[in-house]
Amino acid sequence: MKCEGNRMSRRAMLTVGAIGGLGLTLTDFFRMKSAQADQKHYDFLQAKAQSVIHIYLPGGMAHQESFDPKPYSPLEYRGELNPIKTNTGEQFCETLPQLATIADKFAVIRSMTHGEAAHERGTHNMFTGYRPSPALNYPSMGSVVSHEYGPRNNLPPYVCIPSVPNEFASNGYLSSSYAPFSLGADPANGGFKVQDLNMPNGVTEERFTRRRTALEAVNDHFSKYDKSDNVGAMNTFYERAYSLISSKQARDAFNIDAEDAKLRDEYGRNTAGQRLLMARRLVGAGARFVTLTYGGWDMHAGITKGMKSSLPALDQGLTALIKDLDRSGQLATTLIMVSSEFGRTPKINKDAGRDHWPKVFSVMLAGGGIKGGTIYGTSNATASEPESDAVGPEDLATTIYHQLGIVADKELMSPGDRPIEIVDGGKVIKGLLA
Repeated sequence: MKCEGNRMSRRAMLTVGAIGGLGLTLTDFFRMKSAQADQKHYDFLQAKAQSVIHIYLPGGMAHQESFDPKPYSPLEYRGELNPIKTNTGEQFCETLPQLATIADKFAVIRSMTHGEAAHERGTHNMFTGYRPSPALNYPSMGSVVSHEYGPRNNLPPYVCIPSVPNEFASNGYLSSSYAPFSLGADPANGGFKVQDLNMPNGVTEERFTRRRTALEAVNDHFSKYDKSDNVGAMNTFYERAYSLISSKQARDAFNIDAEDAKLRDEYGRNTAGQRLLMARRLVGAGARFVTLTYGGWDMHAGITKGMKSSLPALDQGLTALIKDLDRSGQLATTLIMVSSEFGRTPKINKDAGRDHWPKVFSVMLAGGGIKGGTIYGTSNATASEPESDAVGPEDLATTIYHQLGIVADKELMSPGDRPIEIVDGGKVIKGLLA
């Protein structure tokens, strides 16, 4: 039976009555339902990748002058640079000669797309897999991995080189204990040292242990009275800091000077090369997710000169990274991702540059179970929109999580005990998988 104009059935009315009879309010009831939703069953997913190196190119790198040249389009679309053949028979721009020789080792998505032409919103999409929302701060992929897996070998699970690149690269609605660890210095600089990694002058191991014991007593006292995230997160930060400082293995991971000089030369004695080398050291030692930034790619003017200036170091360093990981057998378990917030306009503007263009751009993936020599998706003749197999940020994020053994639609708890899926609506890009 149903009352006219009321969609609630007699059975539902009795259920509400039962809630009251058990002493539960509707708020209690819905909180219980939320908790039950968070406890839904997830099938085990075998991880192919054990770690991720995310190379982020802020500003929006032009796909036409890198991974997706259009040599047969009119000059005002194709630009001044020429294509070159890769070792797989595909075409890259002449700015990537070294990567072209190992194209069989990585995949390129040429049909990446979203609708956000502003830097901040595009960046949010690519770091989280979500469109920005005024109601919720979503966590970055690195923070989700930190949440799901935690530290390994006393290394922070999520590290940023040289620093946290933007607000969307952090923990979002997750506890601040899952925020990234920042080096605070550039490994390309002479005398490079990670901030706060070593004991202060004059502090011995014995004195350090006494300080730690005293601090633990104070923290224990306050934690009994304050259960807030700030207290718990601070305890976590202290514990991880102690692990870093007290572990020789962890400290050694940050010592880039320990690398062979020839290998450092192979990567390139420059910003891109040394940051990439540091990333390889960190994932090799146990870090699960490393994000590094390089360059400025917002080239509204003089794009030919800009790309010729910025890409050689990345081309050299990224080629060295892939070869280095391949030689050591780590490429199979290390997933490399090269991304930017969007691409550039199909047509060269009056200042010989390209403007923001989120409708189509390119992303590169390598290792970690990705099928090398793959070109996934296509853009149209003028590189203005996807022509086949469009890929959204949610699809890219879902695929990364899948390779790490994380179920992308698993629900995490946001403030207010509200379950939120790690990624909403993404699909695994099976054509990229080995």
